[in-house]
Amino acid sequence: QVQVVESGGGLVQAGGSLRLSCVVSGSWLVINVMGWYRQAPGKQRELVAATSGGSTNYADSVKGRFTISRDNAKNQVLLQMNSVKPEDTGVYYCNAKNRVGANYWGQGTQVTVSS
Repeated sequence: QVQVVESGGGLVQAGGSLRLSCVVSGSWLVINVMGWYRQAPGKQRELVAATSGGSTNYADSVKGRFTISRDNAKNQVLLQMNSVKPEDTGVYYCNAKNRVGANYWGQGTQVTVSS
């Protein structure tokens, strides 16, 4: 059974930094894509950043502030969040996709940015 476990959320002041971590375990197939999504109250879940095969993709709103990185040996993905803004507040979800397209989600971790 595939497990996706996030950690690192919390309360941070605007302008500060936070690092999220996600570890995927139990997958027999290679995890091709790992990424982070977020959902703010009353809004749809949106892509924040994703990484696949060494390439990365970011939402325009976080470019230059957030960095996604992956440790393939650990099946771990990190999201370094710098210069955070109140609009970054939301529940952040880790997502993993394997090579046959199966999608796995973590339980979510709350990030709150105070102004």
